[in-house]
This record gives sequence, structure tokens and C-alpha cells, in this order.
Amino acid sequence: MSMAGTDLFELSRGVLDVASKKVTLIEDITRRTKMLAMNALIEAARAGDAGRGFAVVANEVSEISTQVNSITKELRSEIVARVDHLTTTGSAMVQEMHGKRLADLSLNMIEIIDRNLYERSCDVRWWATDSAVVDCAADPTEDARRHAAHRLGVILESYTVYLDLWIADRNGEVIANGRPDRYRQARGANVANEAWFRQAMATSNGGEFIVGDVARNGSLDDRVVATYATAIRRDGEANGEVLGVLGIFFDWEPQAAAVVQGVRLEEHERERSRCLLLDARHRVIASSDGRGILTESLPLRRGGGVMGHYVDGNRVLGYALTPGYETYKGLGWYGVIVQER
Repeated sequence: MSMAGTDLFELSRGVLDVASKKVTLIEDITRRTKMLAMNALIEAARAGDAGRGFAVVANEVSEISTQVNSITKELRSEIVARVDHLTTTGSAMVQEMHGKRLADLSLNMIEIIDRNLYERSCDVRWWATDSAVVDCAADPTEDARRHAAHRLGVILESYTVYLDLWIADRNGEVIANGRPDRYRQARGANVANEAWFRQAMATSNGGEFIVGDVARNGSLDDRVVATYATAIRRDGEANGEVLGVLGIFFDWEPQAAAVVQGVRLEEHERERSRCLLLDARHRVIASSDGRGILTESLPLRRGGGVMGHYVDGNRVLGYALTPGYETYKGLGWYGVIVQER
């Protein structure tokens, strides 16, 4: 429960406690008043005719005490009902506000990722037109391969979010990579059966790119990567002949971890919250606790909405579907926060 919810319930309990104490005092006073009225009636009876006038007053006091007692009981019952209604309504309002906040934070997560991946889509299309890359794909002599590998290495020195950059020929053979000393097994590998290679070869122009599923890459020390690829075209022209494919491998785990661990939760929420990124299949691709990456799925009860929240047992889930960024349409991914109540 949020601090606002706790404050509301404490205020409600405080109102009920104060009201109950005051009603109890009134009830005590009416009991004492009624007792005095009864004693007055007894004394009036003993006084005979002389006490008749006083008996009338005593009866009236007793009747008033009875009425006050009845009103006090009704007041107590009504106060309890009103405070209970206030607590229930307040709880629903706090829950709604809290759920919307989790959904907003989820949206912020996926928007940060979208902006980041939009830049990756720009990188791959730009670097595929680099003369060293194009020349290597067009005529993969040993000199051309060395020059392309050097050029890719220079790029990697500036763009530290990548593990490696690969140039593959039309047949899917990797003919150059940016870190040949670190990833020796990359050069000569055949990626013809990889979805990202086939789809990149099928792009219709230089403005198109593809994104592979977040997955482990055995040739990159089994690291988890997000793969971006596009066709390398003759002379770097948008409509040039396809010569091969440029594949770039985004170092996914540390970048995604920075996003899911950087969500601005209140301090008392962190231990009972789990911030996640899910792919289009609802597979966990990032988690703030580091668990379940690529092995866990979390089906969402979206109800057709692109953003929302709901209660699932003792958990509150806030979620948001990727809205995309600029020309990047997004991949159907979700930001999700799961929080214990």
C-alpha cells in the first residue's frame, strides 16, 4: 500500500476512534442523567402531593435521556458506516491511482528502450553504406576484409553498447567482424539459416532494417544480444544490388538492466516490486531482479488496452505496450511492473 493510502486509513481510524470516544461519553452522561431522574421520581413519590410537579420534570428528563441514548446509538452506527464507506472508497481510489502510477512507470520504461533501439536502427542503416563495408561485400579480398574489420573496430571503440559488427556475404558467410581478436569464431561462421540474415537479404531498399528476437549468440560467448541487420547494397545506394548483410549485436543485458533497475519507485516499494520488459510473446527479456530472462513468460490480462493495471491475487500489475519512437514502430514489447500488495 502507498504512503497516501496508509495516511488515509490512519485518518479514517482516527476519526472513528475520536467519534467513538465522544459517543461513549454522551452515553455515560445519559445513563447518569437517567439514574438521577429515577432517583428524583422515587423521592417525588415519597413526597406525595408536594412532589407531583417534580415528578413531571423527572419523567421529562428520563424521556429526554432515553431519546438522547437512542440518537447516540444511531449516531454510533452511522459514524461506523460512513467511516467504513470512506475507507472502502478511499481504498479504491488509492488503488486506482497506484495502478495508474505503475502503468505510467511501465510506459516510461518501454519508451526509454524504444528511444535506445531507434538509434540502433539508424546505426545499422548508416554503417551499411560505409565504403569499407560496401567494398568488402562487393569484392571480399583479404585486404578488403582487413580494412573493413579495422573500420568496424573503430566504430566499436565509439559505440560501446555493441558486442560486435559482422559483414556476411550473399551466402551467409561472415567475411569480416569488428572484434576478430575477441570473437575469433565469428569470422567464417555461416548465418544463412538465421532469421535476421534471411529477412535482411529480403529487404526492398536501404531504408529498411530488421530486428531479431533477443537471444543468446553462441559466437559471442553466449551473450544475450538484440540483433539489428540490413542489406549491404552496391555503391551504398538505397536501391542498389544486394551484396550481403550487415549485422550489429547490441549488448542487451547491461543496457536493459540499467532501464529496469532505474525505475523511480519509492524506497519502500523496491523490495516488493519487479520491473520487467516482455517481448511480443510475453517472454521476459529483462528483469530488475535478474531472474527469468529468456526462460520465463508472463501472460498479461490486457483486456484490449495498450496500457493499464489490474489486481492478480496479492499482486498489482501495471503495464504499457510500446508506442514506438519516431520512425521506429516498436516490436510489440511491454514494460511491466509487478508489485506485491
